[in-house]
Amino acid sequence: MRRLLAAFRLLFALLYLPLDDRPPNLAPCAWGLVLCPPQEAYRGPEGADLGALRRWLLATPGEGLVASLDALAYGGLLQSRHLPLPAEDALARLGPLLSWKARFGGEVFLFGVVPRWDATERERNLRVLKRLAPWAGLKGVYLEVVWDDAIRGSPAPKEAASLPYPSRPGADEAGQVLLLRALRPGLRVAVVYGEGLSPGRVTPYEGVPLGETVARLLQSGGAREVALEEGPDLVLYLHGGGEARRAVLRLMALMARHPVALADLSRVNRGDGRLMDYLQALGLYGRLAAYAAWGTPANNLGSALAQGGLFLKDREGRLGRLAEAYFAYWWGEVGRPFVRARFPEPLPEEALAVAGLWPYLELDGRRVDLKALFFPWRRAFEAWGELSLGPDRGLPLLK
Repeated sequence: MRRLLAAFRLLFALLYLPLDDRPPNLAPCAWGLVLCPPQEAYRGPEGADLGALRRWLLATPGEGLVASLDALAYGGLLQSRHLPLPAEDALARLGPLLSWKARFGGEVFLFGVVPRWDATERERNLRVLKRLAPWAGLKGVYLEVVWDDAIRGSPAPKEAASLPYPSRPGADEAGQVLLLRALRPGLRVAVVYGEGLSPGRVTPYEGVPLGETVARLLQSGGAREVALEEGPDLVLYLHGGGEARRAVLRLMALMARHPVALADLSRVNRGDGRLMDYLQALGLYGRLAAYAAWGTPANNLGSALAQGGLFLKDREGRLGRLAEAYFAYWWGEVGRPFVRARFPEPLPEEALAVAGLWPYLELDGRRVDLKALFFPWRRAFEAWGELSLGPDRGLPLLK
């Protein structure tokens, strides 16, 4: 009976093949929503073991698949920028995606990345993406492209526009957003712009106006925008800095009536410390539907939207994601500056002492402890935290 139940769960599972094993990409594998490849198939900056990914994919049934094209073709985002590989070979490596669909029949949600300005293999990557155009016409296949870190003058937005797929800024949040599309389509979202932000403003690393980024993001997630008066499932609040006290007052008014996911766009790769202090002091942080401040504006928008929608009616899951999001905020605000000021890369074991700076954190009456700290790529930019959510029992959130 147990074997039959396990087989049933496997058959109706959603598979997720992440872009790489950096936290924003790999984190959904610990959320209890998806089946992922064995973690050892991802090998940090060395890139994924492509044979292991293909074997896992072709041996694992499911009702749907969310997959990164760059992981399967090149081994990950970093490898996609510079790996010398003919376009024909890259296309051949993507063949198992169609084989999976033919074998198991599930829906397929795919995303590819138009690389950032310094990629040496961008022309090859564009050729590969263009050659996939027939896939977008297949029943049960959704394919989109995202562009990575579009600084001023980056060719990526124009290159993405030349492709016959939906496109938008972002990269590391793309897997999360497509999980929302696969698992919670039709989410009704009201978008609220905070002080200093407007739909016409072009935020860093996006290359298009913010309103366009938001509209494309909602389309990627299978969500639709509605007015506050229509009773949305979720409010996506965009914080752009400004006076933190006024932002908190506005958030309090919204949270009294709606679940609110907060995307902090005030700084790149860091949050607004003044705002976080208010949220913590007033006990509001633990009441948010989601929070994100770890990356670029598109990264944060996508994570807040996806996590807010996926865990809308799951209190434990929501608190777990808020704990992870606070760890990412703390790493950007405290951990990363501390480590960069004291240790060279690759980081030595001594750098783990930064864990001693973890503060007392309470979420909805539950204490969050940092049990262990890891540097998956041995660099200061990203860190993994193994967290426990108390007080009665430990809940592993990140491993």
